[in-house]
Amino acid sequence: MRQVNHRRSLMLGMLTSAVALAATLAWSGALAQGQGSTTAAPDNQTDLETVRRAVHVCAACHGEGGRSTVAVYPRLAGQQALYTVAQLRDFRAQKRAETDTQAYMWGVSALLDDATIEGLADYYAQQTPAPGKPVKPGDKALVEAGRKIFAFGLPARARACADCHGDNAEGAAGFPRLAGQHADYVFRQLKVFGTRLRPHGVIMKSEAANMTTAEMKAVAAYVATR
Repeated sequence: MRQVNHRRSLMLGMLTSAVALAATLAWSGALAQGQGSTTAAPDNQTDLETVRRAVHVCAACHGEGGRSTVAVYPRLAGQQALYTVAQLRDFRAQKRAETDTQAYMWGVSALLDDATIEGLADYYAQQTPAPGKPVKPGDKALVEAGRKIFAFGLPARARACADCHGDNAEGAAGFPRLAGQHADYVFRQLKVFGTRLRPHGVIMKSEAANMTTAEMKAVAAYVATR
């Protein structure tokens, strides 16, 4: 735990330095031109350099191109831009408060303005997602159970996940991509939706509330293979 906290402190220091340097290049003024867009690429060298620096810091946890190899850190490659923007803004407003990310993500997001958040979201949306995890022989039954819940839901309890997240878990607009995401991360988020730590996500709160722990694990195992 001490090593994890030390690593987080180092990365926060890196981002602070990056922001300070970007400020000397008139970061805030230049980036204001891109506010409101979640699809357009940065339109000048200052914007590009700022986003590159932020991406470099994010890669320490989320991996190159957002293809995280550690389950505690979600994969961002191919994620829906609108969803990423919403989550970073929630962290910045200290509305997302999961205990495993709160201390670090609150500090990091506090250093990002709207235009930089949008630039990061656009960058990750354009990255090639990591391939789904191969199904191990011992996990076939679990993955199949998750596939059925994802495609058809739980009658009288929860709607099909595919209704919002897409037939292939690719996500759409404000609904996140789940395909290829770490199973442990997806499971933890399903559990968190049952608490007050993720206030935004009204739909998921009602859906997750009607799922058992076993059903959550099955869905998480399935989407990780997509």
